[in-house]
Amino acid sequence: MKRIIRIALCVLTIAGFAQDTLKYPFINYSKNQLIFSKDSSNMMGFYKKLDDLKNGDRKKVSVVHIGGSHIQAGIWTEAMHDKFQDLGNYEGGGMFAFPFKLGKTNSPHSFKTSSNGVWKRCRCIQQEKCTPLGVSGIAVVTNDSANYFTLKIQPNEHLKNFTKIKVYHNFNKSFHFSVKREIPVPYKRFDNENEGYTLYTFDNPMDSVCFDLLRQDTMQKDFALYGFSLENDNPGVYYATMGVNGASTESFLRCENFVTQLRTLQPDLVIFSLGVNDVHGPNFKASDYMAHYDSLVTFVKQAAPDCAILFTTISDNYIRKKTPNKKTMLGDDAIFELAQKRNLAVWDLFGVMGGYKSMTQWYKVKLAARDKVHFSPKGYKILASLMYDAIMKSYKTNSTLNK
Repeated sequence: MKRIIRIALCVLTIAGFAQDTLKYPFINYSKNQLIFSKDSSNMMGFYKKLDDLKNGDRKKVSVVHIGGSHIQAGIWTEAMHDKFQDLGNYEGGGMFAFPFKLGKTNSPHSFKTSSNGVWKRCRCIQQEKCTPLGVSGIAVVTNDSANYFTLKIQPNEHLKNFTKIKVYHNFNKSFHFSVKREIPVPYKRFDNENEGYTLYTFDNPMDSVCFDLLRQDTMQKDFALYGFSLENDNPGVYYATMGVNGASTESFLRCENFVTQLRTLQPDLVIFSLGVNDVHGPNFKASDYMAHYDSLVTFVKQAAPDCAILFTTISDNYIRKKTPNKKTMLGDDAIFELAQKRNLAVWDLFGVMGGYKSMTQWYKVKLAARDKVHFSPKGYKILASLMYDAIMKSYKTNSTLNK
């Protein structure tokens, strides 16, 4: 037994996770790698863009991460963003920010939004679909005659300020919004109605902005706000967190402006982390799940033909805290089948976390929530470390800078 333990510890030390492994031996580090089909050229293109960023031949690489409640919380994605920025101690690039607080739901911690108005939340889950939606899968709408809405970056490691902000909205001619007059920094405004956003450029870096919103008539009801893209001219990695509590693969297919808005983000890598809500559905069919994901892949390719796509398998989860969910494995089999068909990459989260019933082990050491579906903040940070390490192992093997 001692010999087995010594061998295990040695292997895990090589993987760079010895300290965590002593605490969490249920994590399967041998599976912590990207899995490719026969053609891995899409991810190789993403790696080339990372090389170009590090060489100074381009200023930005863009990542869009789409999912459900695992993603909306922002802990996983913000940790990923921090790690990507560490590739060159970058503070540029940017991030996408949705005003979740206006919709009275949980928000990432790297920014704060507020308003004095009354807003209604509209999500891509069927019972809350109340307005056309975009790639964020969520909107907040208001019919107030006058209010304001604000955004402020909080202290974080991946973005300190912005010189550009794209405000995604529905161009309702009954409403007019503008930067508050008191702003001390000169700026310019550009309306891009065909692409669904208004761009403000500032002469100096900003960490916050406030907009006035005024209803000019009542011909068209509701101003819809889809989120903000914060950018600056410094080199770095742009990370867009597109998470919606309760969303399934089918949910994002209901977003009429998904392709149009995704195209404006110019993604170099799209990560899909959907499936928990699919396999919790009473009528789950693996064939439907794969078909929905296949349609989302088509959406991405329409928006950005050369974009790399990475699937994460569905995390192990329980039904009503007690019953291990066997449908998860059917969903994961569908992901691998689709990845093979479409020549896409997979990170096997289910396998890495320990496989079937492993969520119990994560919960016992406080890395998962009581529902045995979600993770704790520390658990999400561990997921980010594992996933980033898997991407970097593949990147370092294939990067021209390391040859």
